[in-house]
Amino acid sequence: MKCLVTGCRGQVGWELTRSLAVLGEVVACDRSTADLSRPDSLRALVANVRPDAIVNAAAYTMVDKAEEEEALAHVVNADAVGVLAQEARKAGALLVHYSTEYVFDGAKAAPYVESDTPNPLNAYGRSKLAGERAIAAVGGDWLTLRTSWVYGARGKNFLRTMLRLASERETLKVVADQFGAPTSARMIADLTAEILREALRERHAGTFESGLFHLTAQGSTSWHGFASSIVEAARAALPDGAIAAREIAAIATSDYPTPARRQNNSRLDNAKLDKRFAVRRQPWEEAMRLVLDDLLDQAQAPAVVRRG
Repeated sequence: MKCLVTGCRGQVGWELTRSLAVLGEVVACDRSTADLSRPDSLRALVANVRPDAIVNAAAYTMVDKAEEEEALAHVVNADAVGVLAQEARKAGALLVHYSTEYVFDGAKAAPYVESDTPNPLNAYGRSKLAGERAIAAVGGDWLTLRTSWVYGARGKNFLRTMLRLASERETLKVVADQFGAPTSARMIADLTAEILREALRERHAGTFESGLFHLTAQGSTSWHGFASSIVEAARAALPDGAIAAREIAAIATSDYPTPARRQNNSRLDNAKLDKRFAVRRQPWEEAMRLVLDDLLDQAQAPAVVRRG
């Protein structure tokens, strides 16, 4: 099995190059070889690689900046995704694509299921929803996996930001009225490998059905709860004095205005994924500790924390 992975330098893409290696050859592409801001350039890439599967981990993910760069976000998150879907179908390849809870407005009281009507609040969410619809319109064999609150040991993300700030400040102020499931890039990649293995088996057996699925860690918390757990775990693992934070103050969304509107409810129901693929989604607390271990196992762990 040959798998083409885009966005290999991103949080999920980096982890995918490790997780998917057990399935066969991985052709890992960064922006220099798979530039989603130039959608038509992707056609030659897919034709040359001739993959059995394409896993698209590349995306425009700057939620706030997308408010002023919506056209670019749409090109990367929708137009290019449509091209990948076309080329995957032409090559007879399975396409796996990642989407986001930002396609919803957060007004629902319960976790969102796949059949709930999307209503994005911001440009980023609109671009990702357009990408979902582009894949469905093209057809072929595809899986779209919606996830939420992604973080990891690499890149710019909430966990690394909290570690940096906690090493510098005695008080942190964190939003406490937005709820979701922190989901590690490591877990997403590992489960993608399991899902892809099963999907390829289904394709071979002639039983495969394309579809949209929610994939997040088990459980949920607020950003404040997530930050508190990060700081508590780091304080226990690091030398005395490495964590300066003594208070994590809970604030409202209205106290921390951002260019892009955020939804209060980002929780996703995973029952459809669990039934189809029977994967083990880790509780978010367990997955968080594994990512912290990855960070702290690196050489000079305190320096890693301070770099953020």
